[in-house]
Amino acid sequence: MRNSRHRARAAVALATAALTGFATLTACDASGGDSAAPGGSSAQDRAAPKRAPAWDTSPRSLAAVGDSITRGFDACSVLSDCPEASWATGSDDEVRSLAQRLLGKQRAATHSWNYAKTGARMADLPGQMQRAAARDPELVTVMAGANDACRSSADEMTSVAEFRADFQDALRALRRTQPKTQVYVSSVPDLKRLWSTGRTNQLGKQVWKLGICKSMLADADNMDRAATDRRQSVQDRVVAYNKVLKDVCARDQRCRYDGGAVFDFHFDGDQLSHWDWFHPSKDGQSRLAEMAHKGITAARPRS
Repeated sequence: MRNSRHRARAAVALATAALTGFATLTACDASGGDSAAPGGSSAQDRAAPKRAPAWDTSPRSLAAVGDSITRGFDACSVLSDCPEASWATGSDDEVRSLAQRLLGKQRAATHSWNYAKTGARMADLPGQMQRAAARDPELVTVMAGANDACRSSADEMTSVAEFRADFQDALRALRRTQPKTQVYVSSVPDLKRLWSTGRTNQLGKQVWKLGICKSMLADADNMDRAATDRRQSVQDRVVAYNKVLKDVCARDQRCRYDGGAVFDFHFDGDQLSHWDWFHPSKDGQSRLAEMAHKGITAARPRS
């Protein structure tokens, strides 16, 4: 009889313990407490923001998109591209391109590609990005926008809204097939500073009369109200373009803007092509490569 009562009490205790454990487990699942339910995640984990991927400071392949600056226009001879002097992908030892600085000279020859085109505007960038994406690069460099401001007149400049839409389309073109490729975006150069520097050279001003960046450089010595207002409107548009580049890039976790490094750089006469006093010379191309390399290899982007 004692054994029967003992067995009964044991059975009741086991049953009570089982029910208590079941109730506790159910309560944890229902309440979403600190411990995650089996096969799931806690509310705290779900609410935590996604951590941005770490920036790779030593990519092993590179594609460049953009305009005449990235093609090395007028760096070697008059009115012609000189891709070997390109700041981004060139092979000229005098320039020491970004590709050579990042990859080494031998690897740069086989793992860097230049899809920039002289005369290109931001509207041309999506197509260039598609071609660059086909190479599966670890890094794409972007330098575009000067031609959107350099038009026959200030009225013909690309609107800020169009510029934004085109740049967004370019990033989308890349991301459709290359979600992990890093993008380094250079700011649009300070065209007004280029005018101020180049106008001190008489030969340069004669070349400008051929039609280079008329919205900024036309009538280089004219300082009347209309000319001053025209130049300032171009300057304001370039500033607005750079804000677009910064804002759109900030929305892409694998995009880094140069923080205005190119816009802020004071190009002097030695760093401007002596054929047009507007595009970078080999010295200027080397300075662009140096700035980009510094921006890409920095632990944090330039603010």
